[in-house]
Amino acid sequence: MTIRVIRGHVSAFKHDYSFDPSYGYSLDGLLAVSVPEAPDDFDAFWQARFARAMQVEVQPVLTDSGICKNGWRQFDLKYQSTDGAIILGWCLLPESNPVRRVMVLMHGYGGVEEPVYDLPFKETALFFPCARGISRSKFPQVSANPLWHVLHDIQDRHHYVHGGCVDDVWCGISAALRLFPECAGHVGLLGISFGGGIGAMALAFDRRVQRAHFNVPSFGNQALRLTLKTTGSGAAVQAAWKRKPALIDATLAYYDAAVAATRIQVPVHFACALFDPMVAPPGQFAVHNAVPGAKELFVLRAGHFDYPELKQQEAALRTELEHFFAAL
Repeated sequence: MTIRVIRGHVSAFKHDYSFDPSYGYSLDGLLAVSVPEAPDDFDAFWQARFARAMQVEVQPVLTDSGICKNGWRQFDLKYQSTDGAIILGWCLLPESNPVRRVMVLMHGYGGVEEPVYDLPFKETALFFPCARGISRSKFPQVSANPLWHVLHDIQDRHHYVHGGCVDDVWCGISAALRLFPECAGHVGLLGISFGGGIGAMALAFDRRVQRAHFNVPSFGNQALRLTLKTTGSGAAVQAAWKRKPALIDATLAYYDAAVAATRIQVPVHFACALFDPMVAPPGQFAVHNAVPGAKELFVLRAGHFDYPELKQQEAALRTELEHFFAAL
């Protein structure tokens, strides 16, 4: 395992939160966060979901938007997912270079308004799907507001919206490979925050991906996460859990990104934060710690929070990702 960190004292941050977004953990303490026990039928549950998603005729469509920027041609993306979901988003293709690999990039809970043009990848088709209910991918009765989206059907693990979002990742990979079949064996997966946690769950049971990166991944060690005061969608889940703990526990045990990460079999690059008011660092590191094989870690001073070294760390992280995915 490789770890790189720009040293700094988390306690130096000034903030207005009523709690400490570092939760009193040192880096060594975060690297020691454990993984909960999996339900006995955890693998069977997810394997059945994956098999169902693989039966979907994804019918991908790319429509040229006429936009060219920073060496990329922008296309509108559309494909089918499970439950009749129509997933919309974008695809960026190189203006002049051939495509020799594909990457699927999953957004955070704030959604996404446009594709990212400054990623350090060449000869790559970049797919930016919007998960069901979020941004472009409207879905019946599912709110785009993270505080409600995160609770949709949470009482039923078979219909919980996050399971559908994992399906959207799998179907997104199917769509990418349907459009670029020559890239089989050269598939990358990236996710940030919400997309990092959903991505880890997807990666655990999809052998079509060769390398992945997860930035401040959510949904790690749910049992611990529920006890750590937070903001955003995590706070909405905590409030619901306090009302009906047993009901929600019966679902969230199956949607634990750290438990899923113990099943990951390919190299993963992580960016995890020491301080984060929206995705508690112990949960992020639980996902990292759970990966049993090759992994790299870039330690961010903070996540979901502005700080003086942010641009410096983002630039260093982009360089690392260029090197990490060079083998793809």
